[in-house]
Amino acid sequence: MLEDIKKIIAEHKPEPIGEQRNFSVLIPLIRVDGALHVLYEVRGAHISQPGDTSFPGGAVEPGESFEAAAIRETMEELNLKSENIKILGEMDYIMNDRAIIHCFVGEITGVEKDDIRFNKEVQEIFTVPLQYFMDNRPTYYSSTVRLEHPDDFPFELIPNGKDYKFKVGVHCVPFYHLEHHRLWGYTANLTDRFVSILEQNKQSSK
Repeated sequence: MLEDIKKIIAEHKPEPIGEQRNFSVLIPLIRVDGALHVLYEVRGAHISQPGDTSFPGGAVEPGESFEAAAIRETMEELNLKSENIKILGEMDYIMNDRAIIHCFVGEITGVEKDDIRFNKEVQEIFTVPLQYFMDNRPTYYSSTVRLEHPDDFPFELIPNGKDYKFKVGVHCVPFYHLEHHRLWGYTANLTDRFVSILEQNKQSSK
């Protein structure tokens, strides 16, 4: 029996416990008037989270790599060709009890921002100079997350029953104060993390 367990565990690929869905997004960099900008989408009215600002991206299809998903979704949403997307690398990802979101950084080449013809999932696109984010960090606001138990929750099976000290979570949500657009939540979080990585590398190279 122990040998069977050893073989099974040795061949098992570790995965997060839960039913998280896999998503992949791209932080698109594009030159506007010679300066490097970050490109954002405003989500269309007929998809989830309408009006929110997001990066191109979506669910990873079966058998598809995270990078391939980021490229495919960007091609579909911005009506680009694969040669218009140059992947620069992958940065940190987000993981919670519902989703795993991998994030890639890429350069949009061979097309001007005003010539991009996005699809119906996108209401509009806009860009922000990368330097703006280097000079302006987001404001983080905290929300408290508490567990709510149904009436039939078996408190009798845990120490101290209803008096058990369940941990209270704190959810920090970043907001950028842009003049004409909303930028908050996961998209702001990934933006801030991208800038932090650039800043950390700049400091370490001094």
